[in-house]
Amino acid sequence: MEEPGKEAGPFTVLQNGRVIHSYSTFAEAFRLAESLENASITHRYKERTVWKSGQVYAEAALIDAPLLQQMPELARGCEVTSLAMMLQHAGIDADKMQLAREIQKDPTPYSRKNGVVHFGHPNTGFVGDMYSFSNPGYGVYHKPISKLAEAYLPGRVIDLTGSDLESALYSLQQGKPVWVIINSRFSALPESMFQTWQTPSGPIRITYREHSVLLTGFDDRFVYFNDPLAEQSPRKAQRASFQEAWEQMGRQAITYS
Repeated sequence: MEEPGKEAGPFTVLQNGRVIHSYSTFAEAFRLAESLENASITHRYKERTVWKSGQVYAEAALIDAPLLQQMPELARGCEVTSLAMMLQHAGIDADKMQLAREIQKDPTPYSRKNGVVHFGHPNTGFVGDMYSFSNPGYGVYHKPISKLAEAYLPGRVIDLTGSDLESALYSLQQGKPVWVIINSRFSALPESMFQTWQTPSGPIRITYREHSVLLTGFDDRFVYFNDPLAEQSPRKAQRASFQEAWEQMGRQAITYS
């Protein structure tokens, strides 16, 4: 049961309909819920069920979400463009260029010392130049994106990072698209395509193939998504290979209630 006097977080774990504990993040709630039988996780906004054990899926789901292109203005802006698609699906008049200005930045300058890159950390803020390939740059991960999404959808953002792909599919089945970090090949990359940077927050393993898309559907073989580098939607990728690539990039995913 909940501790007396402790403020409940937005994610509540239930077992057989009984409240077990509340958490500030989905990842914390998921760690407990996946160890229990007949468990579920609800989100404070309208008490929406966002995960349950033994989930039964429809054979397929496909959401009609806006397709926005990051080019030509945002050479490295796939993450904020995919966020703009998600926010527009939620009924928010979100503009990719405004999001590009608002996303938190990591100002750490690029340098190379003894063959090792020193640069920013994408979970601190956007790293480098978003607008051009003329200068060093990389991208941004789920923490700054989730924070920015919260400014547009207060109390409704669900950061699924750290959970399993089934949690994202469950959200799709409920009609909510999912922002994810993946790579541009949509399949697991060889180790040779990764390198380690030193950042003010510690070392990080990165790949320049990093990409972000908006998941919009699935069936028994494929996942479907809006790709900010594509002219038509949806694109599709083999579900198993997409999952491997998504897990390789840290299981980063965000949706909303």
